[in-house]
Amino acid sequence: MFSRHKRMIGVLYLAADAMLALGSFALAHWVRSAVIIPQPFYPATNYLWIVPLSITLWIGIGLMTGIYREIQEEKLFRVFWDPFKVAFFGTALLFAITFALKLEFISRLLLGFYALIDFFAMMVFRLAARRLGDPLRRTFGGYREFLVAGNGPEVSEVARAIEANEKRGMRIFAFARIGSASHDAQQSQHLRRSYPVYSLDRLPELVRQHVIDEVIFAVSKEEMERINDAFLLCEEEGVKTRVLLNFFPQLVSKVYLDRLEEMPLLTFTTTPENEYLLLLKRALDLVMALVFLVVLSPLFLLLSLVIKLTSRGPVLYRQVRCGLGGRKFTLYKFRSMRTGADFERNELAALNEVDGPVFKIKNDPRCTMVGRLMRKFSLDELPQLVNILKGDMSFVGPRPPLPEEVEKYAGWQRRRLRMLPGLTCLWALEGRSQLNFQRWMELDLEYIDNWSPALDLKILLKTIPLVLLGRGAS
Repeated sequence: MFSRHKRMIGVLYLAADAMLALGSFALAHWVRSAVIIPQPFYPATNYLWIVPLSITLWIGIGLMTGIYREIQEEKLFRVFWDPFKVAFFGTALLFAITFALKLEFISRLLLGFYALIDFFAMMVFRLAARRLGDPLRRTFGGYREFLVAGNGPEVSEVARAIEANEKRGMRIFAFARIGSASHDAQQSQHLRRSYPVYSLDRLPELVRQHVIDEVIFAVSKEEMERINDAFLLCEEEGVKTRVLLNFFPQLVSKVYLDRLEEMPLLTFTTTPENEYLLLLKRALDLVMALVFLVVLSPLFLLLSLVIKLTSRGPVLYRQVRCGLGGRKFTLYKFRSMRTGADFERNELAALNEVDGPVFKIKNDPRCTMVGRLMRKFSLDELPQLVNILKGDMSFVGPRPPLPEEVEKYAGWQRRRLRMLPGLTCLWALEGRSQLNFQRWMELDLEYIDNWSPALDLKILLKTIPLVLLGRGAS
């Protein structure tokens, strides 16, 4: 697993253990006071200061013993051994502190319950993560597809490391040979399955026709000059690029490095890379989508009823769009046009008011009366909260394009696919319907280049009044 990814998973486990420690203390106090001793001699407020102390001890011991340094769900003994170390040493320190400070009012029974409950909670959490981590990752995150390029034996080493981390969302798409060298030997060296082998010259075609998230070059010094065009293509398309540094005598501290197991990789990326902030963005998307779905459920029912009563056809309109890295997903909207409107698009091509591969008419004759009103206030976009919940989209990001639009993109425009698509973005602040296609693409790339949680908040705050005033997309 890449070292940056390891650190992020360690932080997630640390946060989960802190929450489990807090919950375990509350449960232990309830068991003692409500079940075993219904009328405790000392009030619960006497224990409040122990809560942050115990959590600090638990997490501190975990950090000192290195259980968050490398999470290995596949090793079953770690599921039991890591929580045991924390519970044993944490309990011993808690008893030592209460004894040294002569805190007779602190219930030893409570501390014992706390240690036992937290031990089992940490163990159950790790067993659940071990059991459910892979299906959850497939359902919500999908796999990151890797193309491994090179001719030497290092290619097999990289491939084996990626296969070993398949449960963590990493998967080999194919190999690419440089020049006329063959990869037949590399594919047969202890790999779990065989993979297609292409010439590196076909990289432009592969990137356009398949989902490739990262390219790893395992090349020699002599081959570096032969991959210049491939490097430039990946940079233009926004594909993350890594180079196996097996020929550098030493590492330069200013170079952005990552590691796949023990193999150092030089990484190039033109998209946001702070995994902690991206995780925060996803968490906020998830919470906000859930809240809005609950709060707006009456409006969902009302719009569904009005659509059903005023026009023939389904309430929801489903359309295939391109998401992160070009992944196709089904986008949901409230139907705002008459049934079969997609088949009339060619007949209305002359009325298209937007340049480039995008099709848009301000007063589209296919819209129903209710559909025009929904579009004016962007109400037809509300079902995309489900897409956000599923992980297909975010609240803020480039709009998800149609596959046929993506096929007509120039190379530099495809880089907008490297950010999770959203409901709104920088173009909303300038009025998407008034922008030409070139400016639209430039704003999306400007968003990617300058992304931060603060920028997302700024865009959301400026989008809300535009929607309320009826200046949404036409």
